[in-house]
Amino acid sequence: MIYKFKMVPYKHQLKALEMSWNKETFAYFMEMGTGKSKVLIDNMAMLYDRGKIKAALIIAPKGVISTWYNQELPAHLPDHIESKIVLWKALITKGQREQLDSLFAEGEELRILIMNVESFSTPKGTAFAYKFISAYSTLMTVDESTTIKNPKAKRTKNILKLAQYSKYRRILTGSPVTKNPLDLYTQCEFLSPWLLDFASYYSFRNRYAEMKTINVSGRQIQVVSFYKNLEELSEKLKEFSYRVLKEDCLDLPPKTFMKRSITLSPDQRKVYEEMKKEALAHLNGKVTTTAIVLTQLMRLQQITCGHFKADDGTTQPIKNNRITELMNVLDEIEGKVVIWAHFQYDITSIIKAIVEEYGPGTVVDYYGLTPQDERQKNIDAFQKDPKVRFMIGTPQTAGYGITLTAASTMIYYSNGYDLEKRLQSQDRIHRIGQSKPVTYIDIIAEDTVDQRIVKALRNKVNIASKIMGEPLTSWI
Repeated sequence: MIYKFKMVPYKHQLKALEMSWNKETFAYFMEMGTGKSKVLIDNMAMLYDRGKIKAALIIAPKGVISTWYNQELPAHLPDHIESKIVLWKALITKGQREQLDSLFAEGEELRILIMNVESFSTPKGTAFAYKFISAYSTLMTVDESTTIKNPKAKRTKNILKLAQYSKYRRILTGSPVTKNPLDLYTQCEFLSPWLLDFASYYSFRNRYAEMKTINVSGRQIQVVSFYKNLEELSEKLKEFSYRVLKEDCLDLPPKTFMKRSITLSPDQRKVYEEMKKEALAHLNGKVTTTAIVLTQLMRLQQITCGHFKADDGTTQPIKNNRITELMNVLDEIEGKVVIWAHFQYDITSIIKAIVEEYGPGTVVDYYGLTPQDERQKNIDAFQKDPKVRFMIGTPQTAGYGITLTAASTMIYYSNGYDLEKRLQSQDRIHRIGQSKPVTYIDIIAEDTVDQRIVKALRNKVNIASKIMGEPLTSWI
């Protein structure tokens, strides 16, 4: 395999490429933080180098598409490959239309279209994707492919229809069979209807799950009683996939930093812009004002997190995408996770969402409202009890002196302004007793103060000091 890498791959990445690069279908079942995006980009470039493809369609969750566009492709696509890369946007302006049209202009460049998976629920997005795929020999990829696990979803149906028009297909996810084996059916059907050799989802379900009937609100529904024949399923997957866990990658760096981007909801953007421009925001008759820079910055960050605190002390929720993105990230992760949030209001929202999704007893907390006599018990439960998967806390309360090495993944739902607290909180999972490479994920609202806070943290700047010495406009 003669190929000039832009960045030298790790051993597990090289093995993934050797197994997959010229196969029409393949699944990268690689845990978050092991570099599956780089593998896909190198695979794509190899196929282009050898004249096997002229285009690539990358489908990813909304929170990931900008990472592909701004980080992954610039970092890993080799310099010798001329490319034309376009990021799909639902609102097609004149400039966006020109970019989309450029994908069909004459030339030999590798054409790359990046689309969010949600766009395939719409006729407009699906139609453009078909036009693009049918124009070229195309590699079609679904990143975080559990987003097409629901066989009844419109986006799943549309993506499956389009798959037949692509020459090569890849899926990427860190959580394949271990969470819910039935999720695999449509992911594998995207690759090829023949891989699992079942005529329908229901025949697949009958082979690998035992169902039972229960009564819910006066009607009968079928739910999974237990899974079966999983060793057989695992053997089938090995024929067209490669599984990588962080704990198996001894050549990985000890720390990996990732970002998941979200956009503000229309309600959030309205209130944010009012606060930004006038230092005065109105929401449902409540009024808040700011007297000093730090207070205004805090108000702006609260809005990006999805709540609004008025001067009378009341807090109101604002419809937002942050909690949804957090749950999407958790769905992609195996094992235990530490989640930090800057505001107590957000912690209660996170706990509620996790309990609804994963059940009671799966989460413990450690923040200002956690009773003193429960704090060590919660740490012990997180470290030792397999049922407890999530620890939720604030860096100011739980970021010092405790050990949370049962987790190798840490999520910053939101950040504070203190560099020391950030670094200390990171070290809760990166210390003696940790046997795995660790991954840190920041959830960031685009075009907001979130980006400046994280950038300053990564540049090792004391934010509180910097804010006081700069005009607020340079931050917001």
